[in-house]
Amino acid sequence: MKKNALMKGTLILTAAGIASRLIGFFYRIFLSRMFGAEGMGIYELINPVMALIFSLCTSGIQSAISKFVAARPEGSGTPDRIRILLTGLSLSGTLSVLCAVFVYQNADFISIALLSEARCAPLLRIVALSFPAACIHSCINGYFYGIKKAGLPAFCQLFEQCFRVGSVFLFWSWAQQRHIVFSIAVAAVGLVIGEFASMLAAVPATLYHFAKAKTTKGFPLTPYRRLAGQLLCFAIPLSANRVCLHLLGAVESARIPVSLQRFGCTTGQALSLYGIFTGMAMTCILFPSALTNSVSVLLMPLIAEADARHNHTAIRSYLLKSIRCCLLLGLFCMAFFLCLGPFLGTVLFRNVTAGNFIRTLSLLCPFLYLNTMLFSILNGLGKTGHTFVFHLLAQALRLAFVFFAIPRFGIRALFWGMLAGQLFLSLCCFSQFKREDYL
Repeated sequence: MKKNALMKGTLILTAAGIASRLIGFFYRIFLSRMFGAEGMGIYELINPVMALIFSLCTSGIQSAISKFVAARPEGSGTPDRIRILLTGLSLSGTLSVLCAVFVYQNADFISIALLSEARCAPLLRIVALSFPAACIHSCINGYFYGIKKAGLPAFCQLFEQCFRVGSVFLFWSWAQQRHIVFSIAVAAVGLVIGEFASMLAAVPATLYHFAKAKTTKGFPLTPYRRLAGQLLCFAIPLSANRVCLHLLGAVESARIPVSLQRFGCTTGQALSLYGIFTGMAMTCILFPSALTNSVSVLLMPLIAEADARHNHTAIRSYLLKSIRCCLLLGLFCMAFFLCLGPFLGTVLFRNVTAGNFIRTLSLLCPFLYLNTMLFSILNGLGKTGHTFVFHLLAQALRLAFVFFAIPRFGIRALFWGMLAGQLFLSLCCFSQFKREDYL
């Protein structure tokens, strides 16, 4: 039954993820042609800030909701499951509003002091409006992952992407007819529209789900306080892990153009290289991760449930199957991008440099996809403290390459740092599973 739930959920999320990635993939091509590599570089600079806010407000709490909902007995746990969602929403919602106000009011400071690019400020003010909406539908997704129903999260993912891309395309069509030139900020507007569309789809569906549950018991204050403590105990190490990771990632993203300038590039060339690397080449490399991300999201509640029942055999089985499948996928994708990287860069992005980057980055595929799964299993086992340390050390290793190797060797040193970081993470995970006697 659990295997069927995992397979069904994986298929649903993978189908939605692939469709969403396809839409997003062609959307990136559209943006790169409309605003150029430099515009893409400016847009990519705000992504680490958004990831940082999301990790602080939502991601740890979403995972906590998923874990604790999955651990509740299915027959008698419906009221508790609803309490878990409401408690997580109140915690995450409060944090998201505070962060939205902070980013909106301090966008200039963040752009100059952290990102070293003043043109990011208007984009940050726009995307700050999306934080509360993103928090609500992410917590709802965590609830449905916990009860092993992936339909609504999959639908919301597609809904959000369609509204994001569709709104930007409509703005662009309207502007073309009136000969108006938009900046890359229009992409940030589309992001806000997409997040609110996803929230408006998720909330009514969740209310309908609760109505079908026919829960008549009240919700006394004491369980909420206890649940808040339980959620925070699990979420804080996980959020700290991701906050530190994305904070260092934001520093890394801001430093890459600066280090490229020290190598000898102009400001425009540095932003263009960064835009090609992250907005074009990495978009191709990360495309197959729609499958591994879908499995990892659904695998964590199953691991948490097996761990709660001390079912070590099931955990070992999930782990070994995950390793085999991820390595096969990674090796296949590595061969594909290694052979066709230049062709993809030229045909899709009309950029020879993007093709060369895709070929180089193909060596990341086996480790990139594998680590996604391994860390999901570690989080399901409650080893959030270990994942925090592993990610922190790997990010510090990457930063060393950014600060010291890029000024001397150029953009290729960024790839060396990424490969070294992924190898280090894989070794740490295998070492931890060996100590736990799962390997």
